[in-house]
Amino acid sequence: MADLSGERIKGMARMAIEALEDKKAEDIRVIDISRISVLADYFIIASGNNRNQIQTLCDAVEEKLGRAGYPVKQIEGYDNANWVLLDFKDIIVHIFDKENRLFYDLERIWCDGKTISPQDL
Repeated sequence: MADLSGERIKGMARMAIEALEDKKAEDIRVIDISRISVLADYFIIASGNNRNQIQTLCDAVEEKLGRAGYPVKQIEGYDNANWVLLDFKDIIVHIFDKENRLFYDLERIWCDGKTISPQDL
């Protein structure tokens, strides 16, 4: 029997990725952290080129998931827009400018998670 909860969460992640792709996010990565953390099942990490694009990416993800019945629980960093975190409970979306993405390097910090290609989700 399929894990409907797991499929629902994957669907949420796919919707977030679609919203990011539609607004031209760069270097989208997915990390499955379900086996190593209780924070969420997936981190989705993406980059934007400037403050306006980063805020547009955030708005697009929040709108797409909200319309599907998944309201954002918390947003951090929107006004500065150099690292914005959108917490949807089961997935957490991180949108960085390029400098802060390199500096914080979440992919390295969460290297115990399983990196998944967005296309394979």
